Amino acid sequence: MALTEKEIELLQTLQSLRQELRQETFAKHNRINPFYEDLFDWKESGHFWTKKDTITIYNSTSIVGDVQIGDHTWVGPFCSLDGTGGLTIGHHCSISVGCQLVSHDTVRWAISGGVAPYEYSPITIGNCCFLGSHAIITKGVTIGDHCLIAAGAVVTNDVPSGSIIGGVPGKVIGETRVENTKVHLLYYK
Repeated sequence: MALTEKEIELLQTLQSLRQELRQETFAKHNRINPFYEDLFDWKESGHFWTKKDTITIYNSTSIVGDVQIGDHTWVGPFCSLDGTGGLTIGHHCSISVGCQLVSHDTVRWAISGGVAPYEYSPITIGNCCFLGSHAIITKGVTIGDHCLIAAGAVVTNDVPSGSIIGGVPGKVIGETRVENTKVHLLYYK
């Protein structure tokens, strides 16, 4: 199917816009974004969801259900914030690229051939937490304040404040200590 003259003109305009926005983003931030991140302000999603200007949520992140996010929290690209069972994220948190916070599952529903119901349980992330790239937090988990969840960790149990969690399933592998402006990451041997 051939494009009409109007469609060709529109495509050329769009390609020109993409090139201009890409060059502007590269000059300003020394980075290349997906086109939609250049088109729309990356803080817009945070403001839309929370009505606050202190929260960043990348446009590629999906959000569903009851999701509460504290001030000065950053949610990176390609995350999933599932609040169908409830999800609370504290202030000053960093949720890295690809994190999955999933407050429901369909395990028993699937295994039972649709007889058992979906299961929902809230997730709580404390204040001042860092979730590394592609970490997964499962339903019903509470993570305390000042925690570091390592990249790729799968957290299936509650996490005490000041913990470093790593692995699958996630286990305590160290602790964090905050003394004024110094942060100490102490890993167990």
